[in-house]
Amino acid sequence: MTSTRQSATGDAVFLAAYEEVITAKWPAGTTRSDIPTVYGTTRLNSHGPEDAPPLILLPGGGATSTVWYAQAAELGRTHRVHAVDLVGEPGRSVAGERPIRTVDDLDAWLDAVLDGLGVESTALCGHSYGGWIALQYALHATHRVSELVLVDPTGCFAGFRPGYILHALPMLLRPSPARTRAFLTWETGGAALDPAWLRLREAAAGFPSARPVTGPRPSPEALRALDVPALVLLAGASRAHDVDRVAAAANRLLPQAETVVLPGVSHHALPLHGPTAAELNHRTAQFLDEAR
Repeated sequence: MTSTRQSATGDAVFLAAYEEVITAKWPAGTTRSDIPTVYGTTRLNSHGPEDAPPLILLPGGGATSTVWYAQAAELGRTHRVHAVDLVGEPGRSVAGERPIRTVDDLDAWLDAVLDGLGVESTALCGHSYGGWIALQYALHATHRVSELVLVDPTGCFAGFRPGYILHALPMLLRPSPARTRAFLTWETGGAALDPAWLRLREAAAGFPSARPVTGPRPSPEALRALDVPALVLLAGASRAHDVDRVAAAANRLLPQAETVVLPGVSHHALPLHGPTAAELNHRTAQFLDEAR
């Protein structure tokens, strides 16, 4: 059984790094809340007018909700932004007695989060693994997703590059801060990542987590039937997958999708990479405004 706690020392280091990012990088007025579900308690970091349309942000694996700090202020101008710590992943969410083991469990968990917020329908945005969750949920509960934003999503339109898997294996098999840093340095091409967030990402290497729930790519038939406006933002320098193949598949299969390739940025540099965040925010805000 996977523990949901770290050692006292590791826990303290991770939590201190988490609080540093929230305090130093998230905008003033950010609030925190915990939503109980049968799968455990889900932590949300929220910003924006409380009466504005909701926007749920799902992070990539190991990134925590804090990774959206570069989006919170800008997208919080027009939306009530809720960045979520995934249950079973590093973060402030706490797994419950009922584990998330299947795609149906993931969908039911997100149903419960929206119910806890009192939200019937929301814009939904996810990066990497969070993009896969967002797309799966949109297929599960189309009526609850008003707009869909996928930021370099993995497992949705193409598989991983073999070289990416090979470079990630040491970090996945024996996680450590040094291996996390080495992998991120390789994938991002040495891009300058925020030091506070990088400390948190490295501290997450020691955080016990459940095996991520994954599944097959959605079928072409299911994607073609998806009646939700979608924006697919791809990292032009991503080493995770073949960006041209992903873009072609998204354009071919999603009937209401706009696909944009953001040049010069890698998969793991999104969504916080300084030189790219402004363009990502602009594209996302424009899409959400036009879709309403």
